Amino acid sequence: MRLAIFDLDNTLLAGDSDYLWGQFLVEQGLVDGPWYERENRRYYEQYKAGTLDIHEFCAFSMQPLTQHPPEQLHAWRRQFVRDKIEPIVAAGTPALLERHRAQGDRLLIMTATNRFITEPIAALLGVDDLIATDPEMVDGRYTGRIDGIPNFQDGKVQRLNLWRAGQSQRYAHTAFYSDSRNDLPLLLQADAPVAVDPDEVLQAEAERRGWPVISLRTPATDPAPAT
Repeated sequence: MRLAIFDLDNTLLAGDSDYLWGQFLVEQGLVDGPWYERENRRYYEQYKAGTLDIHEFCAFSMQPLTQHPPEQLHAWRRQFVRDKIEPIVAAGTPALLERHRAQGDRLLIMTATNRFITEPIAALLGVDDLIATDPEMVDGRYTGRIDGIPNFQDGKVQRLNLWRAGQSQRYAHTAFYSDSRNDLPLLLQADAPVAVDPDEVLQAEAERRGWPVISLRTPATDPAPAT
């Protein structure tokens, strides 16, 4: 069986759900607006530059989860997905996912963004399997800490290996779609790496290695799945 893996932010989405969640919190008045917006932007720029300390960032981004009961957080999250995420599903995403389904592949989203944010987004896209950075919960409340290995850079390789070890099915071929230099460790492990609307570093690496480069931002692209 074949495995098709997809990064989420700026790959299947034409934007970054982690950054947008921070902006949503600011807009709703749920955090200290000017400071939080400034820090959210600073961390996002570090992510794009490949210099992000994921533990430091998660301590920042998960802190608001500790301040409210899960029921209220889920209500805000539903609004967030409706208002901020549904409009930025990349135009070519549904066709690409459907092509992989049609050829019998198992679909898996792998994202550094935490599971609280991304679980309903994976459901929106119709993808059952998700590996994300997991926020720790104790007694039904978020602690603000990471549970286990953050799903970021080399951590994506580690998390995928752990996931595969727990599967009864063995996968003879793995495709991986991503936009980011941060995903080079996993792209280098894939049988069929694909750069999707890539950043400058990934664009250059894809050209050097002869990897396909596609865009999901326009319906006319109608990209074929990796082979």
